Amino acid sequence: MPVLNSQIYLPIDLIGKVWYNKNMDRIILHCDLNNFYASVECAAHPEWRDVPLAVAGNPEKRHGVVLAKNEIAKKFGVKTGDVIWEAKQKAPGLVVVPPHFNDYMALSSQVFDIYTDYTCYVEPFGPDECWLDCTGSTRLFGNGKEIADKIREDVTKQTGLTVSVGVSFNKVFAKLGSDLKKPDATTVISRENFKELLWKLPASDMLSIGRKTKEKLSKLNIHTIGDIANADIAMLRTHFGIIGARMHCYANGEDTESVREYVKSRKVESVGHGMTAIRDITTLDDAKALVYYLSERIAARMRKYGVRGSGVTVDLRGNDLKHTSHQRKMRVPTYATHEIAERAFALLAETWHGDPPLRTVTVAVYDLTPLDGAVQTTMFDDKTNEKEEAIERAMDYIREKYGKDSIVRANTLGKDFIYDKTDAEDYLPFKR
Repeated sequence: MPVLNSQIYLPIDLIGKVWYNKNMDRIILHCDLNNFYASVECAAHPEWRDVPLAVAGNPEKRHGVVLAKNEIAKKFGVKTGDVIWEAKQKAPGLVVVPPHFNDYMALSSQVFDIYTDYTCYVEPFGPDECWLDCTGSTRLFGNGKEIADKIREDVTKQTGLTVSVGVSFNKVFAKLGSDLKKPDATTVISRENFKELLWKLPASDMLSIGRKTKEKLSKLNIHTIGDIANADIAMLRTHFGIIGARMHCYANGEDTESVREYVKSRKVESVGHGMTAIRDITTLDDAKALVYYLSERIAARMRKYGVRGSGVTVDLRGNDLKHTSHQRKMRVPTYATHEIAERAFALLAETWHGDPPLRTVTVAVYDLTPLDGAVQTTMFDDKTNEKEEAIERAMDYIREKYGKDSIVRANTLGKDFIYDKTDAEDYLPFKR
């Protein structure tokens, strides 16, 4: 980029070209649609706006848990993850509706279009959240708070939804800001007030700190974001490695990660599919059928993305809710269902022998390469992989022409624990 008198030339798509001083703080917004799924349902059905409402999966398919709730249900104590009967006990008269993912994705796209009216630097963090870098937009739209308020107004006027916005000088603090006041609020986290507003918050509120990290921090008598900021960085490195240094950096407001342009997506690192079976899986035969079903879905998506994969990961969760995960490389990169499934099932069979019964199985393929890339073969390659891939492409054609049920694998027939999971259900529930 051309540089002149400490000024950086910043292209803003559809807006123009704006100048700003390179030494000034960035203006980062984090926008979070409030109670997204539930809000979409209430916007579509005004009669539900004044009653407690929850969006929940199908209890007959083991997804009978709350995925989202409106503000009224939240005040009754309904939480994401509550089973339906539990939520109804908390909120008498609770309206429970199934998810409508096509509607959610359509509204999400509409809202993101609004964001791009203000900047081309819009980085999604799921269908209901994103970061915006509005540093170069201030001369057109005002300061960070003014931009956030304009966005909130536009979103409500055009969609009927509300959004909470955090405004700060980095991505981590902007996200913390959007969580501080809900619903429909703007919170500014500056260099002058971040210690007062954020350091008293629980350590787990900060991006990248999960349950296990929180437990390890607690053992070190570190409970708040301020505790992390004031902790010895060498000690954090000793216990958490590079993640410890990153936590210290985040807590002190030193995050410098940029916001990607909206058109620039992260490289796909893996393709996976998981399923919570309608009933617990107790036999290897049933487990193999489910692995083949998942592998077939993965292989179809890989062909859609134009990639092959060299490694397979299997994640198992028993009915005791404990996880175990293992991975292994394949002979050659492939998108053939048989190759993926056989590797995945071998991993499963090595680590699981029927106890505890399996509740959820997830298969993923990693180490992806484009279809037109070079493929390392073996001296004894018998072309089996190429034949399998040709069969897969033929099956794609048949299903596209005659329907997805026109051709199925024999080992999945009659398996009552497998339900037809659409790609949209990858958002069920949406994981951060």
